[in-house]
Amino acid sequence: MPIKTIIMGAAGRDFHNFNVFFRGNKEYEVVAFTATQIPDIEGRLYPRELAGDLYPSGIPIRAEEELLDLIKAHNVEQVVFAYSDVPHEYVMHKASAVNAAGADFRLMGAKSTQIKSTKPVVSVCAVRTGSGKSQTTRRAAAILQKMGYKVAAIRHPMPYGNLVAQEVQRYASYDDLDEFECTIEEREEYEPHIDNGVIIYAGVDYEKILRQAEGEADIILWDGGNNDFPFYISDYQIVVADPHRAGHESAYYPGETNVRMADCFVINKVDTADAEAVIRVHENLRALNPHAVQIEGASPLFVDNPEAILGKRVLVVEDGPTLTHGEMAYGAGYVAARRFGAAEIVDPRPFAVGSIAKTFEKYPKTGTILPAMGYGEKQVRELEETINTADADLVVIGTPIDLSRIIKINKPTQRVRYELQEIGQPTLEDVLMKKIGKK
Repeated sequence: MPIKTIIMGAAGRDFHNFNVFFRGNKEYEVVAFTATQIPDIEGRLYPRELAGDLYPSGIPIRAEEELLDLIKAHNVEQVVFAYSDVPHEYVMHKASAVNAAGADFRLMGAKSTQIKSTKPVVSVCAVRTGSGKSQTTRRAAAILQKMGYKVAAIRHPMPYGNLVAQEVQRYASYDDLDEFECTIEEREEYEPHIDNGVIIYAGVDYEKILRQAEGEADIILWDGGNNDFPFYISDYQIVVADPHRAGHESAYYPGETNVRMADCFVINKVDTADAEAVIRVHENLRALNPHAVQIEGASPLFVDNPEAILGKRVLVVEDGPTLTHGEMAYGAGYVAARRFGAAEIVDPRPFAVGSIAKTFEKYPKTGTILPAMGYGEKQVRELEETINTADADLVVIGTPIDLSRIIKINKPTQRVRYELQEIGQPTLEDVLMKKIGKK
């Protein structure tokens, strides 16, 4: 009899693990996915078109809160944990609950989940969400383009809509973002690549995505999500660490996996972090992986009109995942507001409505910063209402996108932009040139 299995996930790694290992595998029967972290992604089906011949009715996606009941109801023998950016202790609490319910608890590694490309793969991953992975990926893309290569970036999945329609997504223009009805989180990752002339792929089936991308690129650039490890076998793996969260290098899953797999570390934000924390991160990374190159970097801020912030009562909007499961209390928008003389950071919580209010309840560490949550049209409108109701003179937008393209803001705004800037030597260009060389 096939081993009855549940895959715990958040609409990303869970689907990938199923596609590459369980789909078509008669030794296992996946009775359900469970979902967490992302609002309103449970209650759906992983469709039969993607699940394969063994699942003619598809596979239900249930809330993680139902996990223990599902184990009992289906006599489940194995539970696979397949999402990211959680403390090691959290993972073992889940393991303990699963084991007590009678099932085995499994973490799947690189050998059983990674796909081999016919082209060289450079991957960019991180120790934690919000470390600066996105700007590091953009920097790597620019370097590879300068070296003469055509680059296709493949982004870690964020399929929160129609999974069949999202099986393979290719983005080369803003029109593509509208066609696929991208969430704010997706736009934050895709728009900067499009602005830089880099084609980006994402979706659900990462074997199909890879094969299509290989047809139009010399090099595949894996653009990781959260602190997950790559879906593809990497020829060179860059991992970004954050000295604002020194010690997290060995405390979060699967960030420590990335640390141990890395060829190169970028220790970002050294310009705004405590010097002792930077040294701690160097030492921690060296203890886990003494052979990887270490690069220091900064994320300098650029604001269109810094004088517009001076003396204003400011509402700060930041990248959502960085504040929520990334557990950061602030981001680039907050730093810019303080640096350029905001009179007050306006607390958004009294003005929060609907799911935005619930986000503050679930993630109280966000404090006086508004996370740019937008996992669907309803939540986008609730974000818009929260911003427009807030009693503030100015909105400082620290997300990587032009938020005004998605919502109508009734106040003046200032966007904060940030890019990776290496400090000293070696640089990313040095290490990529040594590993790959010019085309």
